[in-house]
Amino acid sequence: MWGVVRQQLLVDEAIPYTSHNSSACLIIEASRNGCLLSELAARAATHLEHHAAAGSDPGVCVAVEGAPGLAGLMEFGLTCTRRVVTQEDALRACPGIHLSGHGGSNGGIIGAAAAVGLTAAGWYGRFIEFGLLRQLPSELRVDELEANGVRVMSMDRDAFVPRPGDRVLTKNWARPRLMAGQPVLTVVQQAPGIWEAMGGRRGRKEGGHMVLR
Repeated sequence: MWGVVRQQLLVDEAIPYTSHNSSACLIIEASRNGCLLSELAARAATHLEHHAAAGSDPGVCVAVEGAPGLAGLMEFGLTCTRRVVTQEDALRACPGIHLSGHGGSNGGIIGAAAAVGLTAAGWYGRFIEFGLLRQLPSELRVDELEANGVRVMSMDRDAFVPRPGDRVLTKNWARPRLMAGQPVLTVVQQAPGIWEAMGGRRGRKEGGHMVLR
């Protein structure tokens, strides 16, 4: 497994979803062996059937880089961020690509297909797993992030280029974006040589308490 990318889809009252209408895509380095692809799909299905949230409608989509139908799947992924789509739309977007439902109404095939399409496009979503991402400290240097495979990009007005020895404050929430097919941590400058990662955990109230996610 090279990484896992979370994709945010359209949030609309017409769409039934478990929590935030997001879906995750695993990026796996593997051969193009057809038997192996079938094995990956079967293992993913078994995992979902054992661990999916109660009442959810999980789905599995497996596509190979360079597959003929991938361009259409990328467009379908973008469509899922803009308007309500159907299971039939998802099935039409996956010619020659594995797509299967594994519970309930099988509505999860929409999110599964969209996650693969958006991730394959290379410019959408954020990493929730990548190397030692979840073990990184709250502060580290730019060159340390790059040593972990994460590029650092300035998003402030002047867009100074962060230097290798500059410090990056992650707020205990280093979640790089997928940009040009690579994990990129977007930062803003707080002071000369000090940068802060953009984004962070959002809180929601449940029963009078704030819950971080």
